[in-house]
Amino acid sequence: MTIKNLVSLVVVLSLCGLLSAQKITIVGKVVDDQSGAPIEYASAALYRQADSSLLAGVVTDMDGSFSLQTEKGGAYYCRIQFMGYSDRLLPLNGSVDQQDLGVIRLGQNASVLREVEVRGQTNTNLFELDRQSYKAAQFGQAQGGNAADVLRNLPSVTMNALGEISVRGTTGFLLMVNGRPVQSDPSVLLNQIAAGSIEDIEIITAPSAKYDPDGKAGIINIKTRQGIPDGLFVTANVQIGLPSIEDYDNAEAARRGNADISVNLKKGKWDWSFGADYRRNDVSGRRVGYVNTFLNEVLTEFPSYGERSFDRENYSGRLGLNYQVNARQQFGAAFYAGKRTQYRTADILYNNQQSIQLEESGFLGPEAYWALYQQEGDVFSGGQVIDQLTYFNENLRVRKGDFLIAALDYQWNWDNGSQLQVSGLYEHTVLGGPTDNINLAYPNLADTLQLQYNTNDNPLDGVRFQIDYRKQNDRQSWESGYQFRYLKHPGDFLYLDRNFETNEWETNLEFTNGIELRRGIHALYSQFSGERGRWQYALGLRLEYFNREVDIDRPRNTFKLEQINPFPTVNLQYDLGDDFAVKAAYSRRIQRTTTFKMTPFPEREHSETLEQGDAELQPEFIDVLELGVVKNWGDHQLSLTGYYRQTQDVINRVNTIYNDTILNRIYTNAGEAQALGLELSTTVYPTKNLRFYFGGNVFNYQIEGQLFGDAINTSNTIYSINSNLDWSVSPTFSAQAAFNYLSRRVTAQGEDSRFYNPSLILEKTFLDKQLAISLQWLNIDMGELESNEQRITTVRDDFFTTTNYIYEVDMLMIGLRYQINQVRKGKTIKSEFGEKEF
Repeated sequence: MTIKNLVSLVVVLSLCGLLSAQKITIVGKVVDDQSGAPIEYASAALYRQADSSLLAGVVTDMDGSFSLQTEKGGAYYCRIQFMGYSDRLLPLNGSVDQQDLGVIRLGQNASVLREVEVRGQTNTNLFELDRQSYKAAQFGQAQGGNAADVLRNLPSVTMNALGEISVRGTTGFLLMVNGRPVQSDPSVLLNQIAAGSIEDIEIITAPSAKYDPDGKAGIINIKTRQGIPDGLFVTANVQIGLPSIEDYDNAEAARRGNADISVNLKKGKWDWSFGADYRRNDVSGRRVGYVNTFLNEVLTEFPSYGERSFDRENYSGRLGLNYQVNARQQFGAAFYAGKRTQYRTADILYNNQQSIQLEESGFLGPEAYWALYQQEGDVFSGGQVIDQLTYFNENLRVRKGDFLIAALDYQWNWDNGSQLQVSGLYEHTVLGGPTDNINLAYPNLADTLQLQYNTNDNPLDGVRFQIDYRKQNDRQSWESGYQFRYLKHPGDFLYLDRNFETNEWETNLEFTNGIELRRGIHALYSQFSGERGRWQYALGLRLEYFNREVDIDRPRNTFKLEQINPFPTVNLQYDLGDDFAVKAAYSRRIQRTTTFKMTPFPEREHSETLEQGDAELQPEFIDVLELGVVKNWGDHQLSLTGYYRQTQDVINRVNTIYNDTILNRIYTNAGEAQALGLELSTTVYPTKNLRFYFGGNVFNYQIEGQLFGDAINTSNTIYSINSNLDWSVSPTFSAQAAFNYLSRRVTAQGEDSRFYNPSLILEKTFLDKQLAISLQWLNIDMGELESNEQRITTVRDDFFTTTNYIYEVDMLMIGLRYQINQVRKGKTIKSEFGEKEF
């Protein structure tokens, strides 16, 4: 299909949305009879007067407004209901195009019960046409932790030792908060969202055309809690980490703790929200590594061990407001400012680094020398020793980010029931941070062998503009829209070496350079969704024009990429009856790279590693096909989904030899990857006080392509398990045990080992659950397990590297939560561009 035909198809889809039958539109606003406050979630239902058959129904918005549609002609009436209030029945004239019921006042029902207690089990998972929704409260981590703690429990979601989050084995996904796309690094952003403020988390693995196609694993949408219409709402959380049980001989003790407060005031047409938070999340740890290289007939080995820890500190403030102009129009604004700092310490002892000229027996292969090292506990003893050295490497990498973001949006509900939304966002972010690399003689640490300093200053400016139109009928909806995104991201990288003879800094021209990335995206989409009989469907197409330019200072060069890409989507679901349904879906997506992965000159990570990107890196294109079943029986649930994912130009992080003691870590397109898998999610209640949740994923992953002239074809079967057992000991005390496991998996050049974390959470509530105290025991190990550690191995014909990352276990956190009234969803924004680069 040509681009011209695709554009024509989008236009046809758009025009078809206008060809609906003549409709009558009923609008109104529901308020409290005494206070005049809007009533959110009131039910507005439309009935045929002749036989009282239900034609349509909605719930009111935050401002109490609603809009209903049905076929023109006939006699109808509208019923307005809300718990604790008397119903209102309003007759309607079905021969006019529109009827405005105005302000509908509900009076309180005098016979309402003072208190109703409902005992029984609720469905904690909801499976819809294009998504799976999970209640955050079913996971103990939802009390006092953050969004990442909740997310790691969902089926097919895994987190490794470095904090990278994967969905179905891939790290690329688009994150949304309350439906707003936030193109940011999930591992950074999710650690800033308080888990106690989350109502649901939606996993959308085959999104429809109205969503951004970014993210090869689909979309994760976090929905925060909502409260009642008017009033003052305050919630505060404090969490303190107890001293580390295991400090791994780190130079400084880890500090952990966080505090946040959210205030929301809603009165009449105005809705104000304010929030502030501070988070400190240090992690102690160590790394044990081994590397060998074979270059110019010389074998060099350098085993190492030492500290690898993180000090993470961030704080932010946010302000949002919403103004309801009238029943059809509302205006919103939001501001966010934050500061984030991360110190990564890698103080490593390289014990007996040795280079030898091999004897006539020749090179045995890189993996053979690793096996000999494991047997002997020391480097290879054969051959002629050329050089031996034991030294201590102090390496501190600092990453800083200052964020300033502003957003405006406007919503207009038309008289015919249509809706128009316009929004814009501007972000200015300053990123940067130095790296100090010092090699010291050992054990005489006063003797400095090498001193290097590199820093970078890379401010970022990004804008986003979006306009969306929606027309809703009885059983179908048509949506169409346009989006523009632009990113400008320059960077100056300075690399200095200390000259010990002159005692001055000298610029290293090999690594000092500058870059500027500019990226523009224009997108147009159109989509139909609805239901017919037992079928539910969503069919759509999105077209994107993508333009990218990367300028490099030395040598002066510009790399350009320009594409027009179609992104079709299909979602189908058929109701078989008896709470049993089958689903099918197809979507095409794209994974665009960050500026970091496109910087083509190296940066010194630590003594043995340089890291660089590729200015001509191609984006990944992903095709996803799914087929699944959903079954409910009683209080129990089961979902089983088979899927196939194909990724073109898959990006891998691979290694090459820079010199005998340094490997160059490069991001490159490695070929084509395929995943064929099966996903399971189930919730059962063995007794009325016990709930068991199990999420599992198993898939075969294969990479096939070319890597530095060598053919690669590797695969293995990978599985993950997320499960928890929740015990309601009493109405105010609960306990939950959780277990997360990720199996061994292959990469383009090697493999990553298994990774797992058990945890236990206890919670006690007081004052009718306004006050809660929790104790979290994370990464349970007790000196017997190998929790929270992972070995990463890479191998080629001329090198072998393996590193075991061992991070802190048996972490204890005490949390305190207090709230006045209920938590509301305030108007907040998150970083659209900068957090992804952070």
